[in-house]
Parts: sequence; structure tokens; C-alpha cells
Amino acid sequence: MIPGEFGHVEGRPLIRPSSVDHPLYETVVAACRSVYDPEIPVNIYDLGLVYTIDINNDNDVNVVMTLTTAGCPVAEDMPGWLADAIAPLQGVRTVNVEMTWDPPWGMEMLSEEARLELGFI
Repeated sequence: MIPGEFGHVEGRPLIRPSSVDHPLYETVVAACRSVYDPEIPVNIYDLGLVYTIDINNDNDVNVVMTLTTAGCPVAEDMPGWLADAIAPLQGVRTVNVEMTWDPPWGMEMLSEEARLELGFI
């Protein structure tokens, strides 16, 4: 896995690579970490729900994310929560959050911090 980037299995991006070299990347990651799954006491980034953070040269942020299950009670709300966390960041022009179910989320996508928080380490 690439340090600081989730949404990978065995070092391969699940969807497409994130814009890790973009100046806004770490700030966007911090915003992702401010959004929590209401059923699990871990932020959605460390849960591995954020597959891709793509930021273009115009500072448009496109996020591809998933949820732990398709039946998640906040499935309709979570993308909006994430967009609301990213949109006010200085330098961000627009935000688009896309939901995907492929590939499905799995426990192997948890960050080390999430595994520790949930008692798996």
C-alpha cells in the first residue's frame, strides 16, 4: 500500500490513482477524516471508504467512495456529508462525490489506525 493512501489492495489502486502530489491533497484527506460513519467510531478515510481523491489543475475535487454495506442507513447522506466537509476548503473550486459498490468494501481496506481503534491489533 502506498503510505497515506487507501483504496488499495496489494499496492494497486481499486479505481484509479489519487492525486497525491497535488498541493490540496493532504487538506482534502484531513477533511475526509472529519467525516465519521455513525455506526462505527472511525472516520471514513481510515475505514477505507474513500477509494480515490482526484484533484485537477483547476482544483476541482472528485472523490470516489463506497460504504461498508449497500444497506447502510446513511447511504444517501454520506456523499453529501463528505462534499460539505471538502467544499469550504481554501482553494477548492468544486466537489463531486461519486458512490460506487465495485469493488465492494472489505475489512482489508481498514487503515492501521482503524484496526487499532477497533481493537483488531
